[in-house]
Amino acid sequence: MSSILFELKDSIGYITLNRPDKLNSFNREMALLLQEKLDACKAKDVRCVYITGMGKAFSAGQDLAEVVDPNGPGMTKILSEHYNPIVTRIRKLEKPVVAAINGVAAGAGANIALCCDVVVAAQSASFLQAFSKIGLIPDSGGTHTLPRLIGWQKASALMMLGEKVPATEAERLGMIYKVFPDESFAADAMKIATTLAQMPTKGLAYTKQILCMSFTNTFDEQLQDEDVYQQRAASTKDYKEGVAAFLEKRQPVFKGE
Repeated sequence: MSSILFELKDSIGYITLNRPDKLNSFNREMALLLQEKLDACKAKDVRCVYITGMGKAFSAGQDLAEVVDPNGPGMTKILSEHYNPIVTRIRKLEKPVVAAINGVAAGAGANIALCCDVVVAAQSASFLQAFSKIGLIPDSGGTHTLPRLIGWQKASALMMLGEKVPATEAERLGMIYKVFPDESFAADAMKIATTLAQMPTKGLAYTKQILCMSFTNTFDEQLQDEDVYQQRAASTKDYKEGVAAFLEKRQPVFKGE
C-alpha cells in the first residue's frame, strides 16, 4: 500500500501519512509522494488541504534506518530534497492547510505540522523536538516557526531539552489552534476543513501570504502590502458575493473565485 493516501472529497484534499508500522516516519519514497500530493492540491477544485496520520502517530519524523543506510540519500539530500520542499510547498500553497495531529508528532513530523495554517490535535497527541536527543539541530523550518509561535525562551528550551509537549499544553502555549477529545477528534478536525473549503479561497490565500510577509516586513511595509492584497481580494468574485449576501441578508455561496 502507498505510504501516502490521497482523496479529494467536497473540495478538500485529504492527505494521510501511511506508514503506521513505522509511526509514519519519513523515508524518501514517502517524502517525495507527499510533495507530489501537495502539488496535486494546487488544482482549482481543491479549496482546502487536510493532513493527518494513519494509526497512533502523526509522524515520528525521519526514519533513522534510512539515515544510517550507506546506500541511502544522506543528510544533505534528506533536507534539500525531502523536508525543505515539503514545508516550502505547504507555506506557498494558495489555500489553507489543516494539520490534524492524531498522535505523536516528533522531529520533522512536528515541524511539518507546525508550518501548516491551522493545527488541531487529539487530546492524547503530543509534540516533541527530538533532534537534540541524537545530536542534531531542529530542521524542516522549526527554528523559524516555533519561536514565532511560542517565543524564544520556550522554543529554545523545548529544542535543547527535547521535552514532550502534551496537546493541551501545546494549545496553552499557542503552538497549536485547538485540542479535541480523542473520541470526536476526526469529526471535529474535518469540520474545520469543511468550513475552510466553503470560504473565499483567494481571500484565505492572500491572508496566508500577507501573514508570511509580516515575518520580515516593517510595520509601514506591512501596511503597504496590506493595501496591495486588499485590492486583490476586493477584485474577487467571492468578495462581491460576500457583500451581496450581507446586503440581502442571506448566507453567501463562495466558489473560490
